[in-house]
Amino acid sequence: MFKKIRTKLESIIAWSQSILTEKQFIFLSSVLVGITSAFAVIVLKTFAHWVFSFATYINGILKLSFINSVLPIAGLLLTVFVVKRVLGGSIEKGTSQILYGVAKKASIIPKKQMYAQIITSSLTVGLGGSAGLESPIVVTGAAFGSNYAQKYKLSYKDRTLLIGCGVAAGIAAAFNAPIAGVLFAVEFLLVDVSISAFTPIMIAAATGALVSEIVLDETILLNFRQQQVFDYHKIPFYILLGISTGFISIYYTRNFQRTEHFFHKLKLNPYKKAFLGASILAVLIFIFPTLFGEGYESIKVLSDSDPGKLLENTLFSDFRNNPWVLLAFVGGTMMLKVFATGITLGSGGNGGNFAPALFMGSYVGYFFSKFINLTGLTRLPVSNFTLVGMAGILSGLFHAPLTAIFLIAEITGGYSLMLPLMIVASISFAISKRFEKHSMDVKELAQKGHAFTSNKDTNVLATLDTTSIIQTDYLTLSPDENLEKLVDLISHSNQVIFAVVDKDKHLLGIVHFNNIREIIFNTYRVKYTLVKNIMAAPTEIIYPFNSMETVMNKFERSKVAFLPVIKDEKYFGFISKSVALEAYRTKLKSMTIE
Repeated sequence: MFKKIRTKLESIIAWSQSILTEKQFIFLSSVLVGITSAFAVIVLKTFAHWVFSFATYINGILKLSFINSVLPIAGLLLTVFVVKRVLGGSIEKGTSQILYGVAKKASIIPKKQMYAQIITSSLTVGLGGSAGLESPIVVTGAAFGSNYAQKYKLSYKDRTLLIGCGVAAGIAAAFNAPIAGVLFAVEFLLVDVSISAFTPIMIAAATGALVSEIVLDETILLNFRQQQVFDYHKIPFYILLGISTGFISIYYTRNFQRTEHFFHKLKLNPYKKAFLGASILAVLIFIFPTLFGEGYESIKVLSDSDPGKLLENTLFSDFRNNPWVLLAFVGGTMMLKVFATGITLGSGGNGGNFAPALFMGSYVGYFFSKFINLTGLTRLPVSNFTLVGMAGILSGLFHAPLTAIFLIAEITGGYSLMLPLMIVASISFAISKRFEKHSMDVKELAQKGHAFTSNKDTNVLATLDTTSIIQTDYLTLSPDENLEKLVDLISHSNQVIFAVVDKDKHLLGIVHFNNIREIIFNTYRVKYTLVKNIMAAPTEIIYPFNSMETVMNKFERSKVAFLPVIKDEKYFGFISKSVALEAYRTKLKSMTIE
C-alpha cells in the first residue's frame, strides 16, 4: 500500500517537473522537502517527550529515582546495536557531514541518512542521553533535500539549495521559528547566496514551521511567554553576560572535543565503550537529573517564577527553598553539561550540540543574574538573562549570531529583548571567534581542508583538485645544452617556460622566455651560452597533494605565472596561474546559487 502511494506520488512529481519551469519546480520541491523535514521533527520530538514524561511519572509517583540513570544506559547500548546490526557498522554524526558533502561530495548525502539519524538519535536522546535532536534533524532534512534532488536529476546548485531547504525546515519545525531556520541555513551552509535564492529557503522554512504548528503539541516545543520589559539601565550587565558566554563557549568547545576524543581512543569494543560511557553518564544524571535528555523542560522551569522545582526528586530536595543551594546546583549542572554531552556522543550515542548550547546558555544566564541579585549589588530580571544567555552560548559555539538572536526572539514570542540579544550574541561571537577560528561542528573538517567556511574563496578552492590542472606535456631542457636547443623549442612550440632537468628527471631550475629575450636574439651568445648558466631556481614548488588554496597562496607569494610541480622528488609538470584561475571561475559559476 505504502509502495503504491510512493510510486504514485513520484510519478506526479515527475509529471510536474515536465510542465513547470525550473524555478517553479524548485519552489514546489522546497515545499515537499519542508514537509518531510517537519515530519522527521515530529517523530523525534514526540518520542523524546514521551520518554521524558514517562521517566518523570515514574520518579514522581513510584519514587524510583534511579530510572533516569537506567534509561540512558539502555539508550546507548541500543544505539550501538542498531548501528552495528542495521546501519552497516558505522554512522556519520554531526552537522559537519553536511558541509563535507557539499564541499567534497557534490552535495550528495547518503540515502541512509534519511532514516539513520532518526532511529539512532531517538534511542540516544529519547532515552536520556545528554545531547540534542537538532543536529540529527538538520542532517535528516539535508538528506531529504539531497536525495530528492538526485531522484529528479537536479544540478549541483539545486542540490545544494535543497539541502539548505531541508536544513532551514528542520530548524524551523523544531522551534516553530521560520526566520531562525532561514538564517541558520544561510549562516551555516549557504554562506554566499543571492537574494533570489532566499525564496525557496523561506518557503521550506515556513512549510516546516506550519506543519509543526498544526501537528506537533506546542508543549513539546521550547517556547516562552514569560519575560520582563527590557531596561536599558541593565546594559552593562548584558555586556558582562556576553563576555561570560563567550568564554564559556570556548570552555564548552574544547572540553567537548577532549571528552569525545578520549572515548574515541579507547581500545574497547563498541558495546563495552557504550556501557562505560553510559555508566559514567548514569552517575552524573543520578546526582544532577537535569542532565537527562535534551533538558528543555528544565530550561522552562529555570525561566519560570519557581526555579526551585529543579531540586524536586533530587538528592538536594530538602534544600528546595534555599537560593544558594539552588545556585550551586545550577552552576554544577552548567559546568558538567559539556562532559555529559561529550560522554554521550563519544561513547557511541548520536545527537548534537544545539540543545546543549541552549541548555548551557540558559543556566549561565540564570547563574549570572541570580548571583548578582543574591549579592545585593542590583536587581536583575532573572528570566530575561536566562533567555538571553541562550543566544550567547549558541552564537559562541556555532558562530551564528543572527540565528541565535532571531531564534530566541521567535521562541519568546516577540522582539522586546532584541537589543540585549544583539549585545550578548555579538560579544560572545567576537570573543569565541578570537580564540576559535572555526565553529565547533566544523573545526576538525576545517583543519583537514574539507569544510566550508565563511571565506567564499576557501569554499570554492576546497572543491578543486590540484592534479586536474597540472600540465605534464611541457618540453624540458638539459643543463649542458646550449641555447640553440632552446631557440629551436621556442620556435616550434607555444611554450614560454621550460624545466631544466638531469637524466633522472630531477628539477635543477627553470628558464622563462621573458627573462632571456636579450640573449636569444644575440647569435653569438646563443651559440656559446649553456642552459645551466641562465636557468633560475624556482621561487615556489608545488606538490600534487597540495590543496588548491595552498597553490593559489604560492602563486600570490611568488608573483609568477607558472610554477613547477614535483612528484616523487622528480619533475612532473607545470601549473599555469591562468589555468588555475579559469578552473576557479568555472567552479564558482557552477556553485553560485541564484
